[in-house]
Amino acid sequence: MNEKSLFLRPGDEDVDFLPIIPLNEAESDGDDIADFPAELPILPLRNTVLFPGVVLPITVGRDKSIQAVNEAYKTDKLVGVVAQKDSNVEDPTVNDLEDVGTIAKVVKLIKMPDGGTTVIIQGKKRFSINSITAEDPFFKASIEVLSEEATPEDDNFKAIAGSIKDMAAQIIQLSPNIPSEASIILKNIENPAFLVHFVSNNLNSDIKEKQQLLETQNIRQRAELLLSLLQKELQYTELKNKVTNKTRTELDKQQRDYFLQQQLKSIKEELGGDSNDLEIQEMKKKAEIKQWSEAAKEMFRKGVEKLERMHSSTPDYSVVYNHLDLMLDLPWGEYSNDQYDLKKAKKVLDHDHYGIQKVKERILEYLAVLKLKGDMKSPILCLLGPPGIGKTSLGKSIASALGRKYVRISLGGLHDESEVRGHRKTYIGAMPGRILQSLRKVKTSNPVMILDEIDKIGNDFRGDPSSALLELLDPEQNHTFYDNYLELEYDLSKVLFIATANSLASIQPALRDRLEIIDLSGYAVEEKIEIAKNYLVPKQKEAHGLQRFSFKISDAVLRKVIEEYTRESGVRELDRQLASIMRSQAKEYALKEKLKPTLTANDIERILGKARYSNELYKTANMAGVAVGLAWTAVGGDILFIETSLTDGKGELRLTGNLGNVMKESATTALSYLQANYKKLGIDPEDFQKKNIHLHVPEGAVPKDGPSAGITMLSAISSAFTGRRVKPFLAMTGEITLRGQVLPVGGIKEKILAAKRAGIKEVILCWQNEKDVQEINSQYIKGMKFHYVKTMQQVLDLALL
Repeated sequence: MNEKSLFLRPGDEDVDFLPIIPLNEAESDGDDIADFPAELPILPLRNTVLFPGVVLPITVGRDKSIQAVNEAYKTDKLVGVVAQKDSNVEDPTVNDLEDVGTIAKVVKLIKMPDGGTTVIIQGKKRFSINSITAEDPFFKASIEVLSEEATPEDDNFKAIAGSIKDMAAQIIQLSPNIPSEASIILKNIENPAFLVHFVSNNLNSDIKEKQQLLETQNIRQRAELLLSLLQKELQYTELKNKVTNKTRTELDKQQRDYFLQQQLKSIKEELGGDSNDLEIQEMKKKAEIKQWSEAAKEMFRKGVEKLERMHSSTPDYSVVYNHLDLMLDLPWGEYSNDQYDLKKAKKVLDHDHYGIQKVKERILEYLAVLKLKGDMKSPILCLLGPPGIGKTSLGKSIASALGRKYVRISLGGLHDESEVRGHRKTYIGAMPGRILQSLRKVKTSNPVMILDEIDKIGNDFRGDPSSALLELLDPEQNHTFYDNYLELEYDLSKVLFIATANSLASIQPALRDRLEIIDLSGYAVEEKIEIAKNYLVPKQKEAHGLQRFSFKISDAVLRKVIEEYTRESGVRELDRQLASIMRSQAKEYALKEKLKPTLTANDIERILGKARYSNELYKTANMAGVAVGLAWTAVGGDILFIETSLTDGKGELRLTGNLGNVMKESATTALSYLQANYKKLGIDPEDFQKKNIHLHVPEGAVPKDGPSAGITMLSAISSAFTGRRVKPFLAMTGEITLRGQVLPVGGIKEKILAAKRAGIKEVILCWQNEKDVQEINSQYIKGMKFHYVKTMQQVLDLALL
């Protein structure tokens, strides 16, 4: 059906029409052929064919058409309506007109306000043109009225008419632009012949097909041809409707999305532009200069494509964005230039740190190889020593000497391996590991990285970070370090890792195997004096606003502070004591507005109070059964007393002082040796059966363990049994065996420096520890005497008076 023809406004006669069904369905069949004249005015129509019985409103615009209509309206109101062969012809000639048309009655003629004329015509009878009798001022023709056959009454024709009505109704239903009134009009048509003419007039076919319908003489054949055309039109309408509905659904969604996107774009433009698009473009520019592997380039490309497809409000947007941002921020293949000036590096190290020659030599060796080779896998150094000797600050000096960036990562108490390797980026709050975070911060791939307190990493049910450090601290593996968040391999082979630890005991063996251990012993008193003069005093002066005052602290005063107010391997406590002195000086100046030019020993006692430690203790302890031993602790060396007393009893051995199993075994071994060698030592064998032995180590709240006190226990027990006192100001350390041998022990430097601080004059050591003593600067142990022994008998000969 013609969607524009069933119910539309009147228009130009060549374009629009409105079929009107009379209530009585007046048919032209009721008009006799003799009632029509032999000559009629001709009205050409450009875009439709009028069928008998159909009422059509036409807006007449052409001069010839207006005059023809007026002539007809003035006379018998009849006009011959024919179709043009070519609708594009504006001024048709005789050859442009079809030969068969429909006689129409002018029902009404209306003059429009705009000067046009609207005519309502009703088709009556078909006719054919015999000849054109006039062309001006309008067409006139001699016609022959065509007779119509009677409407068939058989069931076959009724079935055809019913199919025509049903198909026409379906087309109306499938065509959204046809008003629902059209189906009501169609339903009210009862005359089959009029139904055929009405549907033919409104069929959405070209003019030639409609003209063929009009020219068909037999009404049955006309109905069959119309049914064929309706079937074609119905199929076309169904297909069109299906495509239209599908397209409309897609367009509705696209239009909605487009509309929302345009609104969002307008809002962003009002706010100053789309920041997300700008950020993505900025990312692409940064990526162009990155020295990435093919895997990294491909991951970045996929990430950017995914980012461009997502809206910034989606949860995954920030995950992808943060991952790409990390890739761009990491210094892939970006290295700082090493300074190969060894003299300058040595000068920097000597300026920043006093002593620790072994570490300085190791750094200079590394720098020398780097200078010669140009490229070198960085070693994994571990600075081992007691607290307060400057292990951490040494790392900063090494970075300064090499001309590299400095990074410090504190591992104390760390229990989550994700802190090292990073989290999976799909987790909420996921972050890269602290290693990559540090590199991202310093913008270089070869910094000096301090792994502080590596011996204090946690290891419990929550995780084992020390295992995660195995790959990080292996020079053969860390060039392909894998971070869970980055999901790519990253080269850490150029990073100079320096770990610090107080003890190796708590470091798992696999991790310890990857470390190059450098022992840092405690400082001697002379070293502490130099450190205080050159570093600590100037630092504390500046910290307390006293740098402009030139008061002095002599070496003797500094020695007094070191010996009487501190007892440590490092200088941390000394630094605190100096801070107390500076606070007192600041208060003194605030009250009196002047300072003494030199601080004396009395001033130190006034500021710091009475001395905390004294060497007089060892003078009063000179009695039988007491010996002085040397011990190594996590905070450096220390001295300890071994006290023994004999009481009447049954030869039982009692040990107190919170001793560990090894120390208890050393005491038992010493007693067994004495029992086996009582003749050489002049001991009555019955004393071992009649005397109970009580061995005690003071400071019972402090756990003590280790083999170093073996010869000290032997000397104390032997002194108690023989009644011979141990030589005063004598200390000793060494392990014993049942065969009477003395074995070497560790921590010699810390122990000897502790003995020096305590005022010890002589030390007994295993002969194999002589090499350890030779490594100590002779100036720091000046005045001390060392005895190197192989057997326990030599120990007793030297120790007992």
